[in-house]
Amino acid sequence: MRVAVTGSIATDHLMRFPGRFTDQLVPEELDHVSLSFLVDDLHVRRGGVAANIAFGLGCLGMRPVLVGAVGRDFEEYGDWLRRHGVDTRWTHVSQTRHTARFLCTTDDDGNQIASFYPGAMDEAATIDLGAVAERVDGLDLVVIGANAPEAMLRHTRDCRAARLPFVADPSQQLARLGGEEIEDLVVGADHLFTNEYESGLLLRKTGWTTADVLARVGTWVTTLGEKGCRVQRTDEPPVEVAAVPVAGPGDPTGVGDGFRAGFLAALAWGLTPTRAAQLGCAVAANVLRAVGPQEYRLRGEELLALCGSVYGTEAADDLGRHLVQER
Repeated sequence: MRVAVTGSIATDHLMRFPGRFTDQLVPEELDHVSLSFLVDDLHVRRGGVAANIAFGLGCLGMRPVLVGAVGRDFEEYGDWLRRHGVDTRWTHVSQTRHTARFLCTTDDDGNQIASFYPGAMDEAATIDLGAVAERVDGLDLVVIGANAPEAMLRHTRDCRAARLPFVADPSQQLARLGGEEIEDLVVGADHLFTNEYESGLLLRKTGWTTADVLARVGTWVTTLGEKGCRVQRTDEPPVEVAAVPVAGPGDPTGVGDGFRAGFLAALAWGLTPTRAAQLGCAVAANVLRAVGPQEYRLRGEELLALCGSVYGTEAADDLGRHLVQER
């Protein structure tokens, strides 16, 4: 299966605050907050939802097509992705703007305060996804990840026009999109990905019920943090898959992107939604153990052992037909 991943490509600046954000808030002063957090460390990492998902797919033996907008400062980052199996030929390079930046501080409870500078990402709407599909001799699936809203809407319409199956993954952009825009992104999607909070936001903004969503998409996948994930389809009972336990605190940045990479790889291999969710949870656990969304490694035997210990030997056997090499 040939998969294209659209969305943000960014550099992550990750910091950790040794305390709880909520302890620093004064309830009667919330109308004029002015806070500065002294952090313990700073990690500069490669990120962006499209690049993170594409990286994970590459580590799982696929060759995803990365579609997004970057600055001329992308060359070193591009080399990294190409070494990990990602086709970066179809990224748009801005002549005037830097690659996007994500700045995020995480506290001891895993809460995060973040800012995102879009930079070159604002030019992503100039990319003709139909033309990309022609140049790579066809696409079997397109992931519409968080991006400049105009780019997300254009890429979704390009998929409909070219009859390309697509995954709707609006994630953090749901906060700024209106109900009609969300409908435009979701209706007809082969899969819809949200986390638990985003699922509620999507329902509120569209006025839909859960049944309304399932009538408009093929499969709705909701990640539930430490509880794992839920997979829903019309006229079928929900499938819930437990998360892979991770000892000690980890960095949650990019964990959802790792889940998506594992899920989509298993989907491309023709496995069931349950197996796809299990592999997604196993990849997510590897991301959580690392600092940064692309600082993990996926070794086939270790990944199979992990899946076997959590989900049983049958799950490991099914995945083992595909995870046969060290990654």
